[in-house]
Amino acid sequence: MDVAIWGALAGVLVVAGVVVGLALRTGGRLGTPSQRTTYETLHTASQAAPPLRAGLTRRSAHDAVPHLRRLLGGGVILADRNGILAVNGVDTDHSALLERPLEAAVSSGKAQVLSTRQLTCGDSLCSLQGGVVVPLRVDREVVGALGTVATVASSALARLATEVALFVSTQLELAELERERSRADQAQLRFLRAQIAPHFVYNALNTIGSFIRTDPERARELLLGFADFTRYSFRSHGQWVTMAEELRLVDAYLDLERARFGDRLFVTMRVAPEVLSVMLPSLVIQPLVENAVRHGLEPSERPGSLSIVVSNEGAEAAVRIEDDGIGADPVRLLGVLSGTDPSDSVGLHNVDERLRAVFGEEHGLRIRTAVGGGTTVTLRIPKRRPVASG
Repeated sequence: MDVAIWGALAGVLVVAGVVVGLALRTGGRLGTPSQRTTYETLHTASQAAPPLRAGLTRRSAHDAVPHLRRLLGGGVILADRNGILAVNGVDTDHSALLERPLEAAVSSGKAQVLSTRQLTCGDSLCSLQGGVVVPLRVDREVVGALGTVATVASSALARLATEVALFVSTQLELAELERERSRADQAQLRFLRAQIAPHFVYNALNTIGSFIRTDPERARELLLGFADFTRYSFRSHGQWVTMAEELRLVDAYLDLERARFGDRLFVTMRVAPEVLSVMLPSLVIQPLVENAVRHGLEPSERPGSLSIVVSNEGAEAAVRIEDDGIGADPVRLLGVLSGTDPSDSVGLHNVDERLRAVFGEEHGLRIRTAVGGGTTVTLRIPKRRPVASG
């Protein structure tokens, strides 16, 4: 899908913002007929865009056709591959007459120019003289058609209908792009959950089992903590959580690991109260903590320390996860972050990629490590959640 669409849309929005700003500064009165026409066209297009960004459905078509009718100046019909979705300004008889041209536009991918004869409905007073049906495309594939009828048949109607159909197609492509991004995010999250689950579940259940006879109350506490952890990790609603929620998951995870390691694991956690309400993608901090325990501290034969610090730094929350474990080869770590090293079983690459995708390249993971020298991972979470992040 052509990323230039984003640039085109941004350009339209910038122009619309300038025009609206002028209207506000002049009390809503734009000085010339040309300015008024430009403003009205952009304003109408901006009203048609939101429903179309939901994709081509019966509901979105119903909400969009009144605005498309104002752009075209005549009756409008929107259809998908299965038939008519919504009609505005076209009576039942003419809607029936347009069914075949709509099907032809969808099947052939070619515009259909309608003659007066094709629009003859049996009403001697009928004023419709012409019409156009234009296919709608998403990523070069025809997904539907836009039809319009008017009292005057002209080449200008065909050109106008073609431009409006292009606008509609652009909005539908943006909708599909957003769905693809959402599907990719969901797939990444499912992958991360799948990576976390097997080894952790096995270790947690073994740890709980070891306490059942020696300390039943502790076993009960750990089982409840394990239930909370799995419920949070595998819940299906939403991918954004507060910092407080993510840290509760970290605490539940560490409680189980402390029970498993005993005196071999020492943990400190310091959190600035101001950042507890900051929103971030779920399963970002916990996998990094798990990575520190599993790959940094567990392989070491001596007791290890883990420090988690979440501080308030102006417009961002800064997170630092530091362990004094076995460390890692920086060259191999580059392979892990790039996704070329398969040993990244807890999803270090996954977390880094998700952070960059959501907040921008400058918000990826920063890692300092050396063989035998422990590891420090830092990340920065903007306090303002990105508008486009679902």
